[in-house]
Amino acid sequence: MDKVALITGGARGIGRAIVDELHGDHHVAFTWLTSEPEEKSECLALRSDLTAEGQPEAVIQQVIEKFGRLDLIVNNAGAVTMTPKDVFDKDDHLSILDLNLLVPAALLTAALLHLKPGAAIVSISSMNAVLPPKDAVTYGASKAALNLWTRGMAKELGPKGIRVNAVAPGAINIPEAPRPDDLTALFVKDTAVGRVGRPEDIAKAVRFLASDDASFITGEVLGVTGGYRL
Repeated sequence: MDKVALITGGARGIGRAIVDELHGDHHVAFTWLTSEPEEKSECLALRSDLTAEGQPEAVIQQVIEKFGRLDLIVNNAGAVTMTPKDVFDKDDHLSILDLNLLVPAALLTAALLHLKPGAAIVSISSMNAVLPPKDAVTYGASKAALNLWTRGMAKELGPKGIRVNAVAPGAINIPEAPRPDDLTALFVKDTAVGRVGRPEDIAKAVRFLASDDASFITGEVLGVTGGYRL
């Protein structure tokens, strides 16, 4: 039987690449909020603000009602909000932590009764968890917290046969929102393989960590950076 995957933020960019990578041999559900997805008749597209009260639970319930099981959660939905040190907007800081850290925790809690041995959680972290971005330090801090959550949940869920890992992308050029050429050139200069990443690079790493080939890997944050800043 095909496994069932839920990808948050699956309408564009890295999320869309993960949907495309998995939908050939998984039943796929994905969430979206502002970017309306291209129709994929074999996928369950769920419009949801995952930070709203009760929405993580509602999404999990819809996946179970549609497919009857859940084998993989990919926590891809995230927010990058500027939080400069000379301006403090509490709502901005809380919104970053809510989506980047608390939503994965809420989804896991809602899904836990449905996750069987062999299930996997893969979260999309960032190299900014260890390389703090200027004027967006709270974003980096939220990803550092996500990395710790990943390790903690791997320890707690390992005895249940559920693996928890993360992928930390380097500089990825998103087709829908490409970086300016000069900024891309700076990233290329600092990347060992001499190019920036593509969403497909991250999607393939997610597939590996979700697969049985990675059955002895849990609690890890896999950097997919092309050797950025080696």
